[in-house]
Amino acid sequence: MVWTEKSTVSLRQEFVWLASQEGANKRELCRRFGISPKTGYKWLGRFEAASGDVQSLHDRSRRPLNSPGRSDEATEQAVLAVRCKHPAWGGRKIARRLADLGKAEVAASTVNHILRRHGLISDAASDAARPWQRFEHDAPNSLWQIDFKGHFPTQAGRYQALTLLDDHSRFNLCLHALTRTNTSTVRQHLIQVFERYGLPLRINADNGSPWGTPKASGNSLSDLAIWLIRQGVRVSFSAPHHPQTNGKLERFHRTLDVEVLAPGKFADLAAVQRAFDAWRPKYNCHRPHEALDLGTPVQRYQPSQLAYSEVLRPIEYPDTDCVVTVKWNGFTTFQGRRLHVSSSLQGLPIGIRPSGEVDGVYDVYFCHQCFAQFDLREPLVDT
Repeated sequence: MVWTEKSTVSLRQEFVWLASQEGANKRELCRRFGISPKTGYKWLGRFEAASGDVQSLHDRSRRPLNSPGRSDEATEQAVLAVRCKHPAWGGRKIARRLADLGKAEVAASTVNHILRRHGLISDAASDAARPWQRFEHDAPNSLWQIDFKGHFPTQAGRYQALTLLDDHSRFNLCLHALTRTNTSTVRQHLIQVFERYGLPLRINADNGSPWGTPKASGNSLSDLAIWLIRQGVRVSFSAPHHPQTNGKLERFHRTLDVEVLAPGKFADLAAVQRAFDAWRPKYNCHRPHEALDLGTPVQRYQPSQLAYSEVLRPIEYPDTDCVVTVKWNGFTTFQGRRLHVSSSLQGLPIGIRPSGEVDGVYDVYFCHQCFAQFDLREPLVDT
């Protein structure tokens, strides 16, 4: 795979940020990004020689790496320039960004005063600003949060966006506009993510399609969940009507609304995707994140050491499990009872083992994941 023209610079930027992390396997990253080690080290060398200036990642034939006019601007003009590029940013983010760029050392309160003088912050906006504090996992790839950004209109129709976020770093792993949200479409995009970033330990989603099976009783598994489990990934689901379980992703959607979808109207799906491709590296690599002490997501993210394979892992259970095969329409038989698990598991073996807490209660496993319980103390019901 070669880098496409529309996203060349953003991909180079993402590559050098990840390759600069302590302990990064640079050759493995080159493989995942589809470039030769020679090319990877070339861009890494340019980036380091330019002290992290993103302009060094443009082709030599493009515009100059430095902009003398901008570097000589006064602090107030520098603040307004950043605000113009990022209309949703407040004082703390702008101050941090200017410091990171080496353009100015200015307090957040000073930035806010400048913005207010120019009518760029209203009293209502100040009152609406509120901090978000959430639990986070202690390492990258321990948990990813996945969901769709709800329907948004364009002149050609309404679409959704597939979004995927690393819980620890808030690094956005996937941002893709979709016409379809079925299992096949989502799987293809997940494969692309897995090939580049590796596998997480766990993915959390809501109970809607294609992640879960909201119309099924109990903890039934969907085709997509079964595929993820076969990859060695644990799958968890948010409780119904509790979107805060994926709170970081919900917050990401708010930012996406304000900084990308709200400012203008789009002609079609391609226009939306171009906007996504332009904004994603800004979010991951430049936009200071208050929950990260004004760091950026890429500074805390590292690709997973668990590599993706097209070959699914074997289905194995301990010798102490009672292994049965799921039959037509998701039913199986255990201790003389006909019990329903999941129609998506038809033809596949599951493991049943005592829960260890109450006699007559059994945990039901598919591969490594416990997804249901049988309580044989309940009265037998004819089916």
